Amino acid sequence: MVLLPPSEGKSPGGSGRPLRLDRLSFTELNATRERMIDAVIRAMRSPVATREKLLGVTGTTLADATSANRELRSGPTMPAIERFTGVLFDELDVSSLSKRDRSRLDEQVVIFSGIFGLVTPTDPIPDHRLKMNVSLPSIGKVAGAWRGSITDALADRVRGGTVWNLLPGEHVAAWRPAAVGTDDGPAAMFSVRFVDEGTPSHGTRTFTTVSHWNKLLKGALVRFVLATGADEPAALTRFTHPEGYVYDPSLTEEVKGTTVLVMVRTRR
Repeated sequence: MVLLPPSEGKSPGGSGRPLRLDRLSFTELNATRERMIDAVIRAMRSPVATREKLLGVTGTTLADATSANRELRSGPTMPAIERFTGVLFDELDVSSLSKRDRSRLDEQVVIFSGIFGLVTPTDPIPDHRLKMNVSLPSIGKVAGAWRGSITDALADRVRGGTVWNLLPGEHVAAWRPAAVGTDDGPAAMFSVRFVDEGTPSHGTRTFTTVSHWNKLLKGALVRFVLATGADEPAALTRFTHPEGYVYDPSLTEEVKGTTVLVMVRTRR
């Protein structure tokens, strides 16, 4: 399983019928989805300053986001993988995947969502905007509101399997899986960190964590995982990126049960 965050950027419009929760995956989340949708629609009646703080945008972008959120139940839908347009999804470039890899994408990728909790690539969803790390009136912290139901919904999917956890912290906070290696937990969980190697200091290697390229690099990594079926760190020895990042096994860390794999771009 590959766990991804959503993108803030989204394709507007769509040609699908309005949202029906019974057409989404993880229908056990529907009670929380109903509460979240109702709370978001109510919040869109708030003053501009309140909506700016909640949605993290201003001006035209705020107006567009407000309009989309007001139409969560009535607006057109499109598959989630087409709705999300951020750097990670652009690099993933779903339209160019082989038939086999597209099938793997649909089966193995799960996207976290502030409004819908979890969606799969084919789930038909409307345009929307809500971050996982904000507080929503009548709901409280969005991540906290989702934590129990997302944890339960993913339990069977991750039990005994391999999880590529490519979530940022705000989305990790919405999930509390059983410990790796236990009867109820995944067999292995991997996350990935991209770093640039700097000038050695007193004979010791130095690194700077990549931020600007992070989403693009993760998109390329997802393509690799889909193409190879990678389920162990050694598989990453075959992964190279045009920007020059390669897997360095010597930098692998264990952090709270997750194996953190490090991709390094050496000094030029």
